[in-house]
Amino acid sequence: MPRIVLVVAVLALATVLGLWWRARNGRYTAVDPALLASAPADAADDSRLTAAQLGAPLGARATFVQFSSEVCAPCRRTHAVLAQLVSEREGLSHVEMDVVEHLDLVRRFGIMRTPTTLLLDADGVVVGRMSGATDRRHALAALEASCPGGVPAV
Repeated sequence: MPRIVLVVAVLALATVLGLWWRARNGRYTAVDPALLASAPADAADDSRLTAAQLGAPLGARATFVQFSSEVCAPCRRTHAVLAQLVSEREGLSHVEMDVVEHLDLVRRFGIMRTPTTLLLDADGVVVGRMSGATDRRHALAALEASCPGGVPAV
């Protein structure tokens, strides 16, 4: 009887952890605007990415910077979602960066899993991030949260 209780408890715990993980996957986490406003001028460079660092131009309204790895299936799905969104909306840009080739940025932004997507404003300041596979709904919610008034469709 104690073994059955132990098995049931382990299964219940695994189910709760799995549901929690699934609920957090791809969700947008905004950087607190008060934190951005109160940051000293030299600290802004720590939370900013330039076109030169990305190797691509910034979007006029927002840029998705996706950190991916070669053997990551959710990375390919996230890339497809973001590429389609960029093609449909004006002022957006999408840059995919391999974590192996950009370890300095991985450390700087605390990237712990792939895909992780940073959302930059027009000035290249990181305004939020999404960890895990991102679907269209999450990407649009992130844009709405970071670009009030939305980003117009093409």
